[in-house]
Amino acid sequence: MDIVERFLNYVSFDTQSAEDADTTPSTAKQLKLAEYLRDELKGIGMTDVEMDENGYVYATLPANTDKEVPTIGFISHMDTSPDCSGANIKPRIVKAYDGNDIVLDAEAGIVTSPAKFPELLDHVGQDIIVTDGHTLLGADDKAGIAEIVQAMDYLINHPEIKHGRVRVGFNPDEEIGLGAHKFDVKKFDCAWGYTMDGGELGELEYENFNAASAKVEVRGVSVHPGYAKGKMINAARVAAEFAAEMPVTETPEQTVEYEGFYHLLGIEGNVEHATLSYIIRDHDRQRFEQRKAFVQKAAEWLNERYGQGTVTVTINDQYYNMREKIEPVPHVVNIVLDAMKACHIPSRVRAIRGGTDGAQLSFMGLPCPNIFAGGLNFHGPHEFLPIPSMQKASELVVKIVELTAQM
Repeated sequence: MDIVERFLNYVSFDTQSAEDADTTPSTAKQLKLAEYLRDELKGIGMTDVEMDENGYVYATLPANTDKEVPTIGFISHMDTSPDCSGANIKPRIVKAYDGNDIVLDAEAGIVTSPAKFPELLDHVGQDIIVTDGHTLLGADDKAGIAEIVQAMDYLINHPEIKHGRVRVGFNPDEEIGLGAHKFDVKKFDCAWGYTMDGGELGELEYENFNAASAKVEVRGVSVHPGYAKGKMINAARVAAEFAAEMPVTETPEQTVEYEGFYHLLGIEGNVEHATLSYIIRDHDRQRFEQRKAFVQKAAEWLNERYGQGTVTVTINDQYYNMREKIEPVPHVVNIVLDAMKACHIPSRVRAIRGGTDGAQLSFMGLPCPNIFAGGLNFHGPHEFLPIPSMQKASELVVKIVELTAQM
């Protein structure tokens, strides 16, 4: 089976995760792909293949050398984003893309245009997998799964490539921030690992945001508006005041690269009660802590104005910048850079304006940078996957395994 066929098989499974669930996986349908992958890994000759009760799939490629080689791992997630439907995906391969608009649905007028998505022009002449304009594609992160499985299959069928023990892991619920929460790092038993969950060809990421969520609750006092002077506290209006305290230039739409932000996810309420939901992000740990303190301070200002207990803030840290865990082990990154050079892949080392399972895994004791999977425009109907990028990613996995054995 070639890598394209593998990928198309995987995207036929609807694996959309759900943020409001309290189970693992968050949606039972993810288990169907987990079971398929478990059986496929057994079929290609992997050992120690298992799927645990939470839908995490683990497997081993045994070493074929007597040399002492560190065990490394490759990880991808099975779920797709709740932001866009992942059901009944109808992928289509655009052969030798010509640089023009790609019509996804002519009747509905849905078009992926290089005028809006200029990254398409980097892939002129290549075969590209697109959607029909009504779902996401699922390259995030089923391309990563296909690349890992294809690489393991290749290594099994090419024993002349000497390598140490390699572990693979496929997990649910990455898209809702829970992919690493029940990942069994001890069982995985690796010196280090890599998530295959990045975007464009050549991307290598070992820096990410420090991240927290903030829930703001406002308690108002409802009084007949005709007699409200000096008595009413309008929770909805106080919530609007809180939102106005956040710096207007420090939002996602106003920031790039290493600039952090406050992102208002939602606001709702009435006179008696209102809530605001935020995420807080910054690459720098000190500035991250300052941002959290600023949110708390905004609540204090309003409580001084309207009375203590009017505004309460609950902040929960979500993940931290993996850089502090990767920098002490530079060989983890250098091997990838050497492998990219050997595979003629131009490297693009960058910081993630987001997070990956690898960030949480790094703080769980598994240093875990993120490598490109090849897809672009994730989480929406204009997602596309250049086939040569997916093929190169799988080739890179093989080369990393090979170079690790030569350390």
